[in-house]
Amino acid sequence: MVALSACSGAQEPAAKKSEPAAAAKPAAATAQRGQGNPYEALGSEVWDVPDPVSGRDYQVFVALPAGYADNPDKRYPVLYVSDADYAFPLVWQMARRLNVEGRKIDDFILVGLSYAKGEGGMQSRRRDYTPTVNGPSSSPADAVHGGAGDYITYLETQALPFVAQRYRSDESRRIFLGHSYGALLGTQLLLERPQLFSAYILGSPSYWFDKQVMERRLAAAGKAGAVPVRAYMYVGEYESVQHGGDADMVVDAQRMSGLLRARGGDALQLKLDVLNDEDHLSVAPRGFMHGLKYVLAAPQG
Repeated sequence: MVALSACSGAQEPAAKKSEPAAAAKPAAATAQRGQGNPYEALGSEVWDVPDPVSGRDYQVFVALPAGYADNPDKRYPVLYVSDADYAFPLVWQMARRLNVEGRKIDDFILVGLSYAKGEGGMQSRRRDYTPTVNGPSSSPADAVHGGAGDYITYLETQALPFVAQRYRSDESRRIFLGHSYGALLGTQLLLERPQLFSAYILGSPSYWFDKQVMERRLAAAGKAGAVPVRAYMYVGEYESVQHGGDADMVVDAQRMSGLLRARGGDALQLKLDVLNDEDHLSVAPRGFMHGLKYVLAAPQG
């Protein structure tokens, strides 16, 4: 696991929100500390952004693009990634690598959405990323599901405003990335809070959850708005019963993408890839890379 360097301090007042976030900070470390200390993602920031309603303590991990401090008038799209303990360092390095030989994607601010402090990842994501209390029968007896609505409210009222006030974000270009339960959460955001994000990367969505409850949510959501949305969905070729899986996630993704396109009309640009030779655990890095190139493609020419 990558240990992220932590920063502390209260949120800056609104009057200072246009200042570069790094202005009052010492220069970022350029080498690991050594002497047996944990490996750190150098240049990252970690902020405590608690949820006052639930009383849970969450954190956001932040990585700024290389030219952020040198371009004080520029605003950047923001990519929010769920399951940040895994996805944040992975996406950060992928984004840097994509632009090594010419600009393939736009620079962006990366924000990782952490699990609740003191909880294991599975405990947090079962509760925060799922839409109903009807979890799978294989879950432990004490497992809690169905808190996605409350967690979405936390994102809307706490995490997103925190980032908007502290960093030079382009609030018209907020992007959400989630895999598995995280993609289930992303789909709920798309249907129920369409104003929050303009693009999505939805990986191996758990549409099987509660007997395809998200399809029922889609049917109840009514016609989509006219605001343009881009979405990239991926699923591994082997995520099916015929290859030993517990659910036909390929079929589920194909059916749901069709329903989303029918609902979204011309306002929704959605691409679905079934990635060959990949299963639920192996597909994410490849899907992340394809998703970044789709939703953050830099102008060419």
